[in-house]
Amino acid sequence: MDVLTLTAYADAPFMVQQMDALEERGVSFSTMSVAGEIDADTDRSPVDYIRTVPELIREAGNGYDLIHAHYGLTGPIALAQLRKPVVLSLWGSDVHGPVAPVSRASAPFCDEVVVMSEEMRAELGRDCRVIPDGVDLETFRPATQDRARARVGWDDDDAAYEVLFPYSPARGVKNYPRAERVVTVADNLLERPVRLRTVSGVDHDAVPDYMNAADALLLTSHSEGSPNSVKEALACNLPVVAVDVGDVRERLTGVEPSRVASSDEELVRGLIDVLESGERSNGREAAREVSIDRTADRMLAIYEEVAGKVIETEDDREKRRVQGAARVE
Repeated sequence: MDVLTLTAYADAPFMVQQMDALEERGVSFSTMSVAGEIDADTDRSPVDYIRTVPELIREAGNGYDLIHAHYGLTGPIALAQLRKPVVLSLWGSDVHGPVAPVSRASAPFCDEVVVMSEEMRAELGRDCRVIPDGVDLETFRPATQDRARARVGWDDDDAAYEVLFPYSPARGVKNYPRAERVVTVADNLLERPVRLRTVSGVDHDAVPDYMNAADALLLTSHSEGSPNSVKEALACNLPVVAVDVGDVRERLTGVEPSRVASSDEELVRGLIDVLESGERSNGREAAREVSIDRTADRMLAIYEEVAGKVIETEDDREKRRVQGAARVE
């Protein structure tokens, strides 16, 4: 099966990871990025999206089975061609933020829409598939905290509690000021210092070391779909203290020590409880429910349904060969 991926963020780790897992299942991808350049301070303009339409229309004629558009603003571009079915994946901010009207307008015309949580489905207001982004359990796995702290260069001499904020402070939707407030209060109430750390500018391959070096992950976002950082923390048995956004409550059900909160006071109390326990969580078992293998299998089923084509795996071919040999005998 040949799939054309249309995206505004070609280096998004969770998208690349999903595509790698699907390639192992026999899917071939070509990736088209929206025109224009972006960096930490600038985003693409509407003109960049419009410029991409003719290129997409031309490329769609090159034998693909379907187009997978990632992020709401790419939906209209994918639909501009009339030849191939369209799968639209929504990421979270394109359902909750200013892009939401574009996502809602595009969704009814797509052959399938994929969201990351039940909350997103309710917000979108239409029937769609819920498939959280998967976590790579081989990359994100528990490791010795002392060794991880040495790898990330955290000084252990002051015996501080290390709290990880898993995003760049510059991303407004992640609400770094709230995380600062919560950690400041916890620091004033505990005898041991509490230090807030970020992964700003850190390669994704290094994030497991930060997860294993930290004592807790703190998530204070205004909105989320299915935050990858929470699932990655679960896979590393890192306790999570988070606001009730996206599918966080579902992911943390039965995970201890971890806390879901709705106010600053609850965040502070939950963080203090988790830090004072001094324990790692039992989150890895919960993370198995959203492993990259499981989520890739579910996405493959959507591809096969939308394209009307079933991919025959190596196991399928071997089974067919054995069955044929048995009939001959």
